[in-house]
Amino acid sequence: MVSLDRFDTFKAVVEAGSLTAAADLLGQTRAVVSFNLKRLEAELGVTLLTRSTRQLALTDAGERFYLRCTRVLEEAQLAVEEARSEQAQLKGTLRITTTVEYALAVVAPAVARFRCLHPDLNLHLSTSSTHADLISERFDVAIRLGRLLDSNHRAVQLSTFDVFAVAAPEFAGVHTLDQLALAPKLGHGRLTELSVTDPAGGEHPYRAGPAALVADSAAVLLAFAVRGLGVAVLPQWLVQDDLESGRLVRLLADHRFAPQGVFALYPDTRHLPLKVRAFIDFMKG
Repeated sequence: MVSLDRFDTFKAVVEAGSLTAAADLLGQTRAVVSFNLKRLEAELGVTLLTRSTRQLALTDAGERFYLRCTRVLEEAQLAVEEARSEQAQLKGTLRITTTVEYALAVVAPAVARFRCLHPDLNLHLSTSSTHADLISERFDVAIRLGRLLDSNHRAVQLSTFDVFAVAAPEFAGVHTLDQLALAPKLGHGRLTELSVTDPAGGEHPYRAGPAALVADSAAVLLAFAVRGLGVAVLPQWLVQDDLESGRLVRLLADHRFAPQGVFALYPDTRHLPLKVRAFIDFMKG
């Protein structure tokens, strides 16, 4: 493959009019310029310039190549400038993935505010109850909840949130961990065991299974809980409205389940795009 550096050398020779002038323009020796020019002609298999003691002249092939060479170098320079401007300005497209529930409660409003600050940036928000593959599905950042499992991606913790044991009002008589353990469970596929701290400061394990009903969506578990099908451990930001309306009650309000984390995951790349860094900083703020 022909090096773009040799394209640049050829263009400099044509425009400077001599090898010596081109060498001065490029900050190279005349010998290096001559060598690169000969290599370019050898790689192309054509003569680009005819040389005499006094001047250089383009051949017909050299004339055509010069015009194309100039366009190629201009396109290459434009590509470099666009890549650098992407790093310096918030342009292009930012692809984000998270759960449906957290998108509705937190991420979608945040994305709307972020978009107002950066009108030249396009934002794509994808929601799913399963964890998307950032590389194969070409996501720039994923917002994940709970415990962070081992990952090949980089991660930044954005915040934490509390989780409550909640149920329909008919379960309001559950006052102890032993009673909670006997109540019918509503289980989440990714939240199987938590620690819970009692009023005296003692820590106890709480297992959300075996559960009669299991779902991979917190919103589905919420719907089950409202219908009186069992006890669910769910984020405060998801259940607060139902607690205030009386559709749900909080069980063991004097106990505290281990707070859960909110993490931003992004591919482990050498240069973190400014749009990703800016969005993560915005979500942390």
